[in-house]
Amino acid sequence: MTDTALHPFESLTPDCVLDAAEAAGLVTDGRLLALNSYENRVWQIGLEDTTPVVGKFYRPGRWSDDAILEEHAFSAELADAGLSVVAPLSFDGRTLLEHAGFRYALFPRQGGHAPEPEHEDTLKAIGRALGRMHTVGRARAFDHRETLSPAALGREPRDWLLENRWIPMHLESAFRSLTDDALAHVEAAWARIGEIRSIRLHGDCHPGNILWRDQPHFVDLDDCRTGPAVQDLWMLISGDREARERQWSWLLDEYSTFCDFDPRELALVEPLRVLRMIHYQAWLARRWDDPAFPMAFPWFEDDRHWETVIDQLREQLSELQEPAVTWHR
Repeated sequence: MTDTALHPFESLTPDCVLDAAEAAGLVTDGRLLALNSYENRVWQIGLEDTTPVVGKFYRPGRWSDDAILEEHAFSAELADAGLSVVAPLSFDGRTLLEHAGFRYALFPRQGGHAPEPEHEDTLKAIGRALGRMHTVGRARAFDHRETLSPAALGREPRDWLLENRWIPMHLESAFRSLTDDALAHVEAAWARIGEIRSIRLHGDCHPGNILWRDQPHFVDLDDCRTGPAVQDLWMLISGDREARERQWSWLLDEYSTFCDFDPRELALVEPLRVLRMIHYQAWLARRWDDPAFPMAFPWFEDDRHWETVIDQLREQLSELQEPAVTWHR
């Protein structure tokens, strides 16, 4: 399944990264540190006599310029509202730059570590911040970003995996059947709750995209999109049912001091987990021509990986049939 053609990112050499920073008018000191990112390429770039910056080089062909600029504008809007969001730096009024065929942006470096959302005070602080973020998110709509839906994150990637023969032959029937059943539950859950409000979201708000230093600092709005508010909340919750109910109470009690939350959206938590599971497999497969992916995820083509996916889908299908968690204001 691997494409042997040269991938565009293979020409993004350290010298190219330094030259891009210099082209924006910065004076580098030659120090580079590759940061953990696969969808794009992200580097910490050392500067002479000042704090390093972070350069984000966008994956060619993924987003239009308008979509990237909308991400930047949303980041700036959140920062202007007093939220700690790492927004891109502006150079002569431009946040989206280009060098050697790569579109990129430069960001201030933000220190911190991954939060521990299972801690009450931490989760409450994140809840307050997300309530404020979603108040801003409701103020207007995206024009160029994607919309979260069972079709876009579930049916389409599932069908793509099957059509492109990524599922081992002896597991294909089980994968097809399980995803058919799971997606039917997902679509039924969406239909049952009826019309819900879609807002501008961070889109990928898991603990890895939050840096903690006395307060939450939100990074990487690359997946910002339109969708239900609960999409930015559910990945912060973990543990058994009792622990999840307790964490939801901490999170939503604080969130709701800044932004109303529709409790019907809690019925979408397990459906959203299904969509993320399916979308993740298709994301890995669609990026397999990027040499960084086989190196980072060598297990992806192994039959044992897909056997694990099948087991996880079976478990998740059972979860879909359990009552949704509840929140009492």
